[in-house]
Amino acid sequence: MPKGTTMTMNRKRVLTVVITFALLALPVVAAPPEDKSAGDTAIAEKLIAAWNSHSPDKMVPLFTDDIFYEDVAFGEISHGSAELRKFAASEFEGVPDLDLKLVRASVHGGHGTVEWMFSGTDKDVFKTGKKFSVRGVSVIDVRDGKISRCLDFYDVAGIMREVGVLPAK
Repeated sequence: MPKGTTMTMNRKRVLTVVITFALLALPVVAAPPEDKSAGDTAIAEKLIAAWNSHSPDKMVPLFTDDIFYEDVAFGEISHGSAELRKFAASEFEGVPDLDLKLVRASVHGGHGTVEWMFSGTDKDVFKTGKKFSVRGVSVIDVRDGKISRCLDFYDVAGIMREVGVLPAK
């Protein structure tokens, strides 16, 4: 190889290495700082505690007055505090030993998800008196430290199988 070709190849190698490192570092430098404020996951913990309180009076203050709350599995929609209070009371009556356990939460920039395990005894939902446990997730929007929108997703057919309303798989 001619002498000039070797020098050109070495420059290309050095330039390739420099560009590669620059590109690898770019996402780290360009990414916005991760929001690790306690308030982000604290709202998820408050949501779980509110349900576990079994008290609509303790639950409603966690939400904005104009809350939009949807239990997607049952198609129940609550607009505002009064409807949410009524919905919560019916849930506490239907599953008197209702228990939620926080699995994971990710809330950033006023929006997030709260994964949970929901268990209890079916008293007035299907009226079986049997225990159940199902995974679920709440998709939430947060405004001024309160939940302004909440959509709950879970496998109601799974609950129905566990309490004997549907046949087991």
